[in-house]
Amino acid sequence: MTPPWRTDTAVVHLGRPAPIPGHPLNLPIEPASAFFAGGDIEYARDGTAAMAALEGAIGTLEDGYAVAYSSGMAAATALMDTFPIGAIIIAAPHLYTGVAERLRQLHTQGRITLRVVDVDNHVALSAAVKGAHLIWLETPSNPMLEIHDINAISTIAHAASASVLCDNTFATPLGQQPLRLGADLVLHSATKMIGGHSDLMAGIMVAQRQDMADHLREQRVLLGSIPGALECFLALRGLRTLSLRWRQAQTTAHELATRLVGHTGLSAVRYPGLPTHPGHKIAESQMSGFGTLISIDLHSADVAETLCTATSLWVHSTSLGGVESLLERRRRWPLESDLVPPALVRLSVGIEDVDDLWADLDTALTIAANGT
Repeated sequence: MTPPWRTDTAVVHLGRPAPIPGHPLNLPIEPASAFFAGGDIEYARDGTAAMAALEGAIGTLEDGYAVAYSSGMAAATALMDTFPIGAIIIAAPHLYTGVAERLRQLHTQGRITLRVVDVDNHVALSAAVKGAHLIWLETPSNPMLEIHDINAISTIAHAASASVLCDNTFATPLGQQPLRLGADLVLHSATKMIGGHSDLMAGIMVAQRQDMADHLREQRVLLGSIPGALECFLALRGLRTLSLRWRQAQTTAHELATRLVGHTGLSAVRYPGLPTHPGHKIAESQMSGFGTLISIDLHSADVAETLCTATSLWVHSTSLGGVESLLERRRRWPLESDLVPPALVRLSVGIEDVDDLWADLDTALTIAANGT
């Protein structure tokens, strides 16, 4: 599954149709649900050429077998649907809000037994994982930007015959390779950095084994959570510039995080690229870059809200990974974890000029601190 080229080349060329003279360079949008009988594709819910192209590209980048879905949550819930009744699921304390809530719902319904465990405490994890089906983690985590040691956690899980899922949305396949570090499954919200333009919704699950991917694909057929033809086209289009966008946004994020340290309007700056970050050394060892997300803690929730409405270039909006820079106070969402500080603001850094972003953010921080 290793791509035949270096990553910058692979994202441009993976998932393209065969080079037939006179045929399109890009896979065309194919708005069809039914097909003439007798071919490889007969009904779109079973899979299409567009889905196969997207899956082939991401699977190659992640060195696994990919299955595409209509959203990141669709991918996550499709996997949850495969849990046997009574399965023990270990969850890290900080997961994407929708995933955490759905796991809690399944626990309340008696479908699974959910154990929320500090996965960085390897002694506690070793005790909790006995009899478990899966460990579900994000690294970097949303929105706390914690870094978890994928290799160490996978070693503990496998010793107990459990599997590991790593949400790789923040890092992307360019910044981190969880399957090569020992994870069994990788989750992406392709809505975010892979799509990159805030104009699509899609999700991707990548399995280390072909049989697991085949099982997930069978579940997708039954659940009907397929991505549309346009969404697959847009995700592949976004993939073409992923290396450029990732590099630009990551460089800018690192510079902004450095400038934010010590700012009088803040009580904390969370970014794995800072030497003071608790997970910095692990991030250095398992990531090829520190990502495009920064989280900052202000002095109160009111000040954080003021910041989010005081910017003129940064966009006050949820989501992340687009070409535009976004910010939001995460606890404005009722289902967000109580473990997230009320005054935490997540910054998704885009590809704008770093000095323009800094000038706008610095001005807004001053306005928020002064209450004007």
